[in-house]
Amino acid sequence: MIPAVLYAIPAFLLLITVEALSYRFAPDDAERGYEARDTATSLTMGAGSQVIGVPWKLLTIGLYAAAYTISPLRLSPGDWWVWVLLFFADDFAYYWFHRAHHEVRLLWAGHVVHHSSVFFNFSTALRQSWTPMTSLPFWLGLALLGIPPWMIFLQQSISLLYQFFLHTERINLLPRPIELLFNTPSHHRVHHGSNTEYLDRNYGGILIVWDRIFGTFQAEGDAVRYGLTKNIGTYNPLRVATHEYAAIWRDLRTARSWRERIGYLLRRPGWQPAR
Repeated sequence: MIPAVLYAIPAFLLLITVEALSYRFAPDDAERGYEARDTATSLTMGAGSQVIGVPWKLLTIGLYAAAYTISPLRLSPGDWWVWVLLFFADDFAYYWFHRAHHEVRLLWAGHVVHHSSVFFNFSTALRQSWTPMTSLPFWLGLALLGIPPWMIFLQQSISLLYQFFLHTERINLLPRPIELLFNTPSHHRVHHGSNTEYLDRNYGGILIVWDRIFGTFQAEGDAVRYGLTKNIGTYNPLRVATHEYAAIWRDLRTARSWRERIGYLLRRPGWQPAR
């Protein structure tokens, strides 16, 4: 495992500071900027995700290594085309991982943490789930393709580093070819929007082409309202991490059948049985 994200934490904190200062000395009424309690919650969620992620990463390494061992395929890191294949395969896996975590409520219960802030800045990028266990199936296939596990983890880290820079209001539109092919701050602002037209859009990691192919792309138009359709109104990290799991439990207790219980777990967030 190559913990590139861990090595990048000092740079993340420096960039958060620089961006926060930019709002102080060059404010923009159309941008929300920073709020101290919100930023503290985001940083706490990020620190917690790293602590919880260490033992989980160790288990994931073992499972990827096992899949790689039983695979009859072996792709060499010395071949340039393997890195190209890995880039696209990782980004494709991320798209479906991300989309599933918006469309399946049990998965959304972990991912909702990242969308729980009504602000959108570099610190929001660090507001991460404390339940990373649901990511495993989406990348396991890469090890079965014969890609060495260390390469998979490296590319995942590169993708996460790239995505950090998407969480900002300070960058408007980039040149058209970049906006056409790559995920950009504009595209990712849409993804974090609670506006009806922005819900469940722009799942891409580094590329935006998967959204264009699978019909989930939405360009930025109206001003974005960040946060959830029903905001939780708390800065308590424990509640931020668990509020949707608690909501699922409440719904399960009122369910009248196993069909309803399965619906509360596996249907889209907000699903209710027809009664």
